[in-house]
Amino acid sequence: MALDAATRAFLDKMAAAAAKPRHLLTPDEARAGFRNLRLLLAPGAEVAEARDLAIPVEGGTLRSRLYIPAGGEPQALLVYFHGGGWVVGGIEEFEPMCRDLAAGANVAVALVECRKAPEHAFPGPLDDAWAALKWLAANRVEFAGSDLPLLVGGDSAGGNLAIAVTLRARDENGPRIRGQLLVYPVTDCRFDRASYTDPDNQLMLTTDVMKYYWGHYVPDETQRASPLASPCRAESLRGLPPAVVVTAEHDVLRDEGEEYAQRLQAADVPVELERRAGQMHGFLMMRGILPGSDSGMAYTTGALKRLVTTIQQGDLK
Repeated sequence: MALDAATRAFLDKMAAAAAKPRHLLTPDEARAGFRNLRLLLAPGAEVAEARDLAIPVEGGTLRSRLYIPAGGEPQALLVYFHGGGWVVGGIEEFEPMCRDLAAGANVAVALVECRKAPEHAFPGPLDDAWAALKWLAANRVEFAGSDLPLLVGGDSAGGNLAIAVTLRARDENGPRIRGQLLVYPVTDCRFDRASYTDPDNQLMLTTDVMKYYWGHYVPDETQRASPLASPCRAESLRGLPPAVVVTAEHDVLRDEGEEYAQRLQAADVPVELERRAGQMHGFLMMRGILPGSDSGMAYTTGALKRLVTTIQQGDLK
């Protein structure tokens, strides 16, 4: 299926405004450009509460914002790590998406802003994500009102961090994670899969941009094969929590995300996998910009509801 018309028009507008290719920007230039996206986004759904949290970590604190849905007790707590190639992005750009996740799925969402590369290279952002997960799990009764089932999620590089903390939780006797939401996640450091080499997928996220992000996050290429950086290379995925995996048809990360989902299934982990036709990387955060974001969000929140229902039914047995 061809890229949808709204996405093509948006890309043409962005290309006309760009001073130089994204992979040639400094990290500060890239961050400034990404922040401008916030001016275009719809505000996201109304929630009962949006509360800032300061999560203690070694060397300081992490910003986090908790979204409590309106209209009833939330059914789970989703700890969410945002995308941006481990280099760009923050709470403000991903707030509309997380508001919609909270309202649509009736879950509390804690959006976490980890420290960024290259100032904090691998495993720094992962260590931040791990510390945030443990703190949020330990304190959820205090700030969420009950011992809610714990989910983790993220998009793109945030999906990579979400997977990594599930691996650590399994292997290091960490918090009990009941489910995971992975939106076009980074799962490997290879650049030769078909979705990477297809010229039709060189859109907002290109091969060159992903090489730029990996170069900042894991500059030592010998470390990139670590399963905590490239989880497709983990020896075993058994014992991980059930997952919802969403990919985009025209995305360089499509094949590695789907390969990871297939590996989960082969390890007897329940997976709901959805490829969104006609969409590019990043479409789900484009609230109010791309129509495909609306339909994608409706699917994603529905899948989250199904996942939480399955967890609850299992608890009643």
